[in-house]
Amino acid sequence: MSSIAFSAVLESAREAGTSRLSATNIADALDMQYQDLATLAGVHRNTLRTHPESPKLQAALRDLMRVLSAAAVVQPDTERAFFMLKNEPIPAFRHKTLLQLVQEGRAQDAIDYLESISAGFTG
Repeated sequence: MSSIAFSAVLESAREAGTSRLSATNIADALDMQYQDLATLAGVHRNTLRTHPESPKLQAALRDLMRVLSAAAVVQPDTERAFFMLKNEPIPAFRHKTLLQLVQEGRAQDAIDYLESISAGFTG
């Protein structure tokens, strides 16, 4: 996912006519169930539809997009970056996925991990 491709993903995540992120567009792009995205954000499933402006929901979506942006640096292929976000266990985080880290409120840890990968391991 090049920077051009990521900007397209980011634009598709925007709720038309607003400066908000669209939970439904993001769920669709990541092939996630709405309930799973609501759980990730810590909101009721109906919040995605009835209160998309919810500060809690928008904060979680921003964190998710930040992690996806960092993943785009490590994995330029969009499909592969989505797969990595959702499915690849990370031994350093007790084999949790990046998505699980976001759900735990650890988006910055996920970003730091991805940045360390893109910089190359120096241990």
